[in-house]
Amino acid sequence: MALPLAFLEEVNALARVENVNSEEEEEVVVVDFSSPNIAKEMHVGHLRSTIIGESVCRILEYLDRMVLRVNHVGDWGTQFGMLIQYLKEEYPDFQNGDEGMPNITDLTQFYKNAKQRFDENPEFKKISQLNVVKLQAGDPECRRIWQVLCDVSRKEFEKVYDRLDIAVEECGESFYNDKIPPVIEEFETKGLIRVEDGGAKCVFVDKYKVPLMLQKSDGGYGYDSTDMAAIKYRLEELKAKHIVYITDFTQGDHFQMVFAAARKIGWVRDGDDEDDEGAITASSHRLDHIGFGTVQGEDGKRFKTRSGDTVRLVDLLDEAVSRMETSLRERMTEGKANISEEELHATASAMGYGAVKYFDLRRNPTSNYIFSYDRMLDTKGNTAIYLLYAHARLESIIAKGKADFNVDVDELISSKKTKVVLGHKSERNLGLHLQFFADCIEETLKDLYPYHICDFVYALSNAASEFVTQCKVLGSEEMESRLLLCRATTLTMRQCFHLLGIRHVMRI
Repeated sequence: MALPLAFLEEVNALARVENVNSEEEEEVVVVDFSSPNIAKEMHVGHLRSTIIGESVCRILEYLDRMVLRVNHVGDWGTQFGMLIQYLKEEYPDFQNGDEGMPNITDLTQFYKNAKQRFDENPEFKKISQLNVVKLQAGDPECRRIWQVLCDVSRKEFEKVYDRLDIAVEECGESFYNDKIPPVIEEFETKGLIRVEDGGAKCVFVDKYKVPLMLQKSDGGYGYDSTDMAAIKYRLEELKAKHIVYITDFTQGDHFQMVFAAARKIGWVRDGDDEDDEGAITASSHRLDHIGFGTVQGEDGKRFKTRSGDTVRLVDLLDEAVSRMETSLRERMTEGKANISEEELHATASAMGYGAVKYFDLRRNPTSNYIFSYDRMLDTKGNTAIYLLYAHARLESIIAKGKADFNVDVDELISSKKTKVVLGHKSERNLGLHLQFFADCIEETLKDLYPYHICDFVYALSNAASEFVTQCKVLGSEEMESRLLLCRATTLTMRQCFHLLGIRHVMRI
């Protein structure tokens, strides 16, 4: 069985052929993910939303969607009243510059201390509550302190995002403050508000006994208010045709209620309306919530440190790199590694961070899983480490083909003279797996679960391993064809790595 060289080009182009919107206006997709809280450090609880969200964005971008990556940070709320007051009392000279301003590690404890004083000191609590009113009214001093808290937190968030190659644009809760009153007014105008005992303004939707509370009895706003303002803004101002929220599964009902309320008021309409051209309809727009399970420790409970504290995400990631670096150094000492001392840390970082990501992404996001460095860093089985070694092995064969046999795969591709011949059953098996890439992307688009890509690239790697084990590549009569097959495989693997947010390495 022979395939034309165009087969190589088709491998990475197949998925784009399936893009049904190619002749239409570019589709805008809003992906709401990560979303840590200001004045709190990112912890293991933020891991899943962050890496699942990044992968979802890359998948949609691969299909030529215009993806707006939104970090809906918790930068507003009553807690800022106590934080502002505590900062004023404990760090009175913070306005003078960085000196005297606690770093985010201190700020995590600082948050706990502020909360303790708020709970125990009635006078502090009273002043904190007044600070909330002043902050919402635009008081310059409160705003300045709030901005300091936001700025310091962002610097710490970036440490995580830089490690994991995350790109996200902040648009936090505070952005929607002035957009909430018009939303409530619109619901009132259409007779969809029910005022409960105490004066709270609520919206009830089908199938749910508990309502969305658009305004509290004290006149304040909460998550329901912000999320309704946000979905209206995204649909009508950003012109999003597809909105994806990625949070833990416990928020599933909340978002289904938000979606239902958006339909109820007419922002998203059920069915097509030919007389209302351009209307936002359920048939042309898509609202998704990807709810994920819990990261657990070996005891089956939420993953924590031995002392019972929440695990800092930076520490978790750095530990994976440290263990990978130790493993690679041992291989270097034994003469089994093909990297230099200068390449060691970068290679360990790519593999360590990739291992953490893949260990999460390879399963259905709705499931819980037990976090294990030993399992995720294993060189065998369904791990990123195995996949990266498989990729490096194929690239090593390609490099030796050029160095030892003067066969340059890039020249073979550019000359377009060599055909890929699939004579052996393992060659045919590998070729068929490569052709499944488009099906994989199409399947992933249905639910946006990255595990479909993990399943595909793992099966592809196994097929490639079988191929190079059963078929001699270097020095064989079929060397040129088989080197091209190796290159087609590594190209496809790298595309999968990119969609999963994993850095590939050429040598290990």
